[in-house]
Amino acid sequence: MSRLVVISNRIADPRKTASGGLAVALGQALEASGGMWFGWSGKVVEDGTPGEGDLHVQTAGKVQLATVDLSREDHDSYYLGYSNGVLWPVFHYRLDLADFDSGYIAGYRRVNQMFANKLKGLLRPDDIIWVHDYHLIPLAAELRAMGCQQRMGFFLHIPLPPPLMLAAVPEHDWLMRSLFAYDLVGFQSEADVSHFARYVNTETPADILGEHEFRAFGKTLRARAFPIGIDVDEFIGLGEGRESQEMFGQMREEYSRRRLLLGVERLDYSKGLPQRLKAFRQLLQAYPENLGSATLIQIAAPSRESVDAYAALRQELESLCGAINGNYGELDWMPVRYIHRNVARKRLPGLYRAAAVALVTPLRDGMNLVAKEFIAAQDPDDPGVLVLSRFAGAAEQMKDALLVNPYDTTRTAETMQRALQMPREERQRRHQALLKGIREQDVHWWRESFLAALAAVPEA
Repeated sequence: MSRLVVISNRIADPRKTASGGLAVALGQALEASGGMWFGWSGKVVEDGTPGEGDLHVQTAGKVQLATVDLSREDHDSYYLGYSNGVLWPVFHYRLDLADFDSGYIAGYRRVNQMFANKLKGLLRPDDIIWVHDYHLIPLAAELRAMGCQQRMGFFLHIPLPPPLMLAAVPEHDWLMRSLFAYDLVGFQSEADVSHFARYVNTETPADILGEHEFRAFGKTLRARAFPIGIDVDEFIGLGEGRESQEMFGQMREEYSRRRLLLGVERLDYSKGLPQRLKAFRQLLQAYPENLGSATLIQIAAPSRESVDAYAALRQELESLCGAINGNYGELDWMPVRYIHRNVARKRLPGLYRAAAVALVTPLRDGMNLVAKEFIAAQDPDDPGVLVLSRFAGAAEQMKDALLVNPYDTTRTAETMQRALQMPREERQRRHQALLKGIREQDVHWWRESFLAALAAVPEA
């Protein structure tokens, strides 16, 4: 059996459930093959030399965990600069927030070269290599240049923008050419695959050999959608735990006279948080029966707070929440509860279950697993309603949610009202269909489908 080697910017110990469903799912495959997980250690060496970093190898059960330190210069250019200052905003359709500093790309290349150098000595000839996300797009090209011939797959966890937007990235042609060093590239949605096909057809150009097969630069690449899921049973089990049950009980007791609407995400400009608050304000204006009754709990966990765009977003949210509460609140009722901190994963299922409506309304998202976690956490006899942005990758699968355009404040408010008033029979029907879908295409299906497709790629 070939060994699986997973490479991502950050790694997690797959034995720890707090790491989340992805780590658990990858961990099962890694354990089965005696595999290795490779990535950045999370450590920044202030006086380190760019392009150099100490390698650390440890074992976690049958899995090898290999990590590399980054110098301050490498961290700031590769991680903060190019990955999160250029690729993240552009891939989320926010050209206005991208920092196209030409120096960042040099650090991005340098760190990918260093990772390839450190990794090469750990690889075996028959390894199957699975690289994850936008931080590491050129890693396979660097490994190929060093003579590595193993099967290599890549999965992009965030959206891929349309060709003209992608073409705004400096040296986008080099970046996308790097993908042809992989044997298989996976995307979250069919929309992403379509954007990739249009890009390689207009910008490369590539020969399109079939629906999911492209040839350019002397290489044949297969590209398909593999929408990521959650471990449904693991999350349901989490909901039966003490901390989740306590959270559910606390919410039900405190809000016994209220209908809860809930948003849970990182504080990020891609999540559509100001638009969501404005739609909730419109709900209170247009449907006054919700005054004193509907409460929005918005959890926005801290994220990249040193970046100006995030600091400005936090200020805007706090201002909006204050204005809504000031204009509509009563002594015994505040319409918005804004919480700027993390909620422990073990408590989340109880919070989801207490909500009548989940608002998952990003402006752009690769998938969005909160939507799937919310469905898994519900009581099938009296489930809550999912209001989901049509611009989340999850919308392709979760058509029984109430789909909205988060830019349309009035229509989103109307949909919130519809969700709050939805009869139990309709809620049950929609929940049953949504639960069936997330079970059929869960995180294990995602892993097995991708690895099976990679194994099926003909030998070069």
